[in-house]
Amino acid sequence: MKYNLKHLLVISALVLMGTACSKKIDEAYANPNYDVKVAPETLLPQIVASMGGNYGGHGPTNDLRFVGPYVQYFAYSGTLSNFDRMGYAPSSDNAGSFWRSHYYDIGQNNMKMIEWAIENKQWDYAGVGKAIFAWSWLTLTDYHGEVILKEAFNTDQITFKYDTQEEVYAYSKKLCFEALDLLNKTGDNASQANLAKGDAFLYGGDVTKWKKFVYGVLARNYNHLSNKATYKPDSVIYYSNLAMKESTDDALVKFAATSVSATNNFLGPFRNNLGGATIAGPTSIRQGAFIANLMSGVNSAFAGVVDPRAVYILRRNTNNTFKGVEPNKGQAVITANDRPENFHGVSQATGVVNTVPATDVNCRFIFRNAAPFPVMTATEMAFLRAEAAFRKGDKATALTAYKDGISKHFDMLMNYYNTNVATADLLTTGVRDAFLANPKVVPAAATDLTLSMIMLQKYIAMYAYGTTETWVDMRRYHYVDLDAATGKQVYTDFVVPTGAGLFEDNAGKLVYRVRPRFNSEYVWNINELGRIGATQLDYHTKEMWFSQK
Repeated sequence: MKYNLKHLLVISALVLMGTACSKKIDEAYANPNYDVKVAPETLLPQIVASMGGNYGGHGPTNDLRFVGPYVQYFAYSGTLSNFDRMGYAPSSDNAGSFWRSHYYDIGQNNMKMIEWAIENKQWDYAGVGKAIFAWSWLTLTDYHGEVILKEAFNTDQITFKYDTQEEVYAYSKKLCFEALDLLNKTGDNASQANLAKGDAFLYGGDVTKWKKFVYGVLARNYNHLSNKATYKPDSVIYYSNLAMKESTDDALVKFAATSVSATNNFLGPFRNNLGGATIAGPTSIRQGAFIANLMSGVNSAFAGVVDPRAVYILRRNTNNTFKGVEPNKGQAVITANDRPENFHGVSQATGVVNTVPATDVNCRFIFRNAAPFPVMTATEMAFLRAEAAFRKGDKATALTAYKDGISKHFDMLMNYYNTNVATADLLTTGVRDAFLANPKVVPAAATDLTLSMIMLQKYIAMYAYGTTETWVDMRRYHYVDLDAATGKQVYTDFVVPTGAGLFEDNAGKLVYRVRPRFNSEYVWNINELGRIGATQLDYHTKEMWFSQK
């Protein structure tokens, strides 16, 4: 079609009129509920909250209740839970909370925070935003596999195409380097005092610690690819050395614990998220038998070793010992006085009791109302170094890092989780050092260190809060892979469900991913789910890219 000058002038006039009218409408009818542009410092608090468990209860703390049974951190107090059986909850958003958190709670809020921070030359806020996205993209793809990347946050679409895990890994890495560039910029409107306003509940505006967080994301990124021919253990070691080195560097989402629900830890009794119908059934979760055996000397990898950290993170029973619930068996098969208390300290000796205590005076660890929730820690980074050094054949470095990983976990517990621990059970540097001097835990010779030791002590150090990362580890080792040096399972004594113990849709296979969130994807994006195979009943058993060779 050809246009003459007259046509072009008419079209230009119409475009100008449309632009002018739009501007006048925007000015005349401003959003009565909220400003169309806000200061980045007003957006960051809720974004940080979404890294733990925010006002709506979305985020990692919500999903760990469902994924925890996959790695046997938890088991349900009743029998035949879909999650004990490595299954899922059909037509439900259970286990799909982080999907919502990433795309909605963090999502556009973080996009706008980065955009407006750059406009304002608040380089620190923009860097923090990119750091959070680097973490959340990596976490999302580790959890779900293929996800929506390139078309995410496009408000002109109602259906979206999925991208590969490999692409998301590359994008997360790219965001890390962009975040570091911004965090290294000073001057203009970058200000520690101002960043502290929005960052009050994580790092208090400390840019140096945010850089360590970014390096931690990079260390995870490289570590997860241990089964690939392109695996680079030196990169894991390099970035983990730049990340958190002391427990004071730990990334902890903090809570004010006021009378407002959202200011409390998602797992504390105030918010009542550990029992009842909130977890897909009339039962609630308890500590698993595997973790209880591992810390009480029953597991053959650390036979006879009673771990003094157990009282901090697990619950005793009436007999004053540490027992756990096995998958699919429930607590009824356990002798009454051997049944572990629930996570809020309520005895189960008389049966399943999900009563919520009025206060959290008998609650410990991350199960208190005001307990900080760890997102990434120095203990994790030390274990990444230990595994990477071990894999490259540098056992001396591996042993040093392994010992440091255990030590840093003691430090984390002593620094942040002493509350409500009986005086006689309090950890001290003396208790820590005595435990590290036990040759059954830390061998005297580097040649006696095993991969199982590294991964099992990491499993303990990541208990509950690090569920997603532990699940990454277990999938990298396909749950039951053998340690070549010992001929035993890397996760010694770990028994996966079989037969009727597996969910009926698994077709005899183990779980490797969580299906996309039901109420956004299976309701609105079903054609794309069909393309990637997510409409198949056993999609959740499809092995992840990162765990494949």
